[in-house]
Amino acid sequence: MSQLLKFTRLHGDSKVAPFVAILVIVTFLASIGNLVMPEDSIFYVSTYTITLLGKYLCYAMLALAVDVIWGYCGILSLGHGAFFALGGYAMGMYLMRQIGDRGVYGNPELPDFMVFLNWTELPWFWQGFDQFWFAMLMVLLVPGVLAFIFGWLAFRSRVTGVYLSIMTQALTYALLLAFFRNEMGFGGNNGLTDFKDILGFDLKSDTTRVVLFATTAFFLGAAFIVSHKILKSRMGKVIVAIRDGESRSRFLGYRTERYKVWLFVYSAMLAGIAGALYVPQVGIINPGEFSPLNSIEIVIWVAVGGRGTLIGAIVGALLVNYAKTKFTAIMPEGWLFALGALFVFVTLFLPQGLVGLFKKITNRKDADPTQQAEKEAKA
Repeated sequence: MSQLLKFTRLHGDSKVAPFVAILVIVTFLASIGNLVMPEDSIFYVSTYTITLLGKYLCYAMLALAVDVIWGYCGILSLGHGAFFALGGYAMGMYLMRQIGDRGVYGNPELPDFMVFLNWTELPWFWQGFDQFWFAMLMVLLVPGVLAFIFGWLAFRSRVTGVYLSIMTQALTYALLLAFFRNEMGFGGNNGLTDFKDILGFDLKSDTTRVVLFATTAFFLGAAFIVSHKILKSRMGKVIVAIRDGESRSRFLGYRTERYKVWLFVYSAMLAGIAGALYVPQVGIINPGEFSPLNSIEIVIWVAVGGRGTLIGAIVGALLVNYAKTKFTAIMPEGWLFALGALFVFVTLFLPQGLVGLFKKITNRKDADPTQQAEKEAKA
């Protein structure tokens, strides 16, 4: 345990160990509540709740990916929904290949939508997705390569600020339009769905749902620890220096574009993993995930929680999505107005987010006894 605490704490101010502990405890209790407790028990956790929690954790990992690049490097990406969707499509392609002849048309090789469109053979880019290891490689490789190409071209050209944000949004919108086309071979408007199993395990089984939820929690905890270690390292300090003064960092001899490209690729891969974990739990992936509105919503999650903190991005994603679930059940058409109002409120009154507010309150409490002692000493 001491080695774990040593690994997950840096400079004495880390919140990594408490967060990981809470994540493990909540995951364990929720899993036990679903698999062991009877349905009439007060401690029973429904499979629907398990799936919902798993989806929230996927969103939390996605928010973490955005915070890494925006909060610490100052790159406001409005296109991370694209990397999330690409990871999801890679997983969806694997799950579609696992259906085999159990589809509506009973074709052992072609997915149902291809049979419906009168395709006669499997496209070359679908080859290999019947293997889990290959699909997982693509979950990392496709978002990573796209991020590398985009980042290398943009950062070498020194595109920054709002121009870069618009370019990332244009990227995800272009992918949205492309994946909507039936001839692309990704299911068109309907996307990929009707999944049966993963690694031979039934996706409708309660046990499989719990395992997916626990796996998502594990990857979120791992991503949080790794991101924290990176950003607290010497490289992380250079990244923060680039955020605060890129021209000065470049003058000191740092190849700033290389740091930015590396971090952008890492962030894209995190988003891809989140998308891959998301798809088997919700049971569908379609071009709507590329929507620029989704990417903007991710930025709001990070802003609400507090950018540049890692933990704030996770908290913001969990709270906003929980509020979305409750609010859309009461007033579906009013959610976007509520989300916009929330973003304006946070921008004006909580520029450092909820984590910043918590730190202010804590610092005031810690400072009060000291100030009181000083006053008594002077008296």
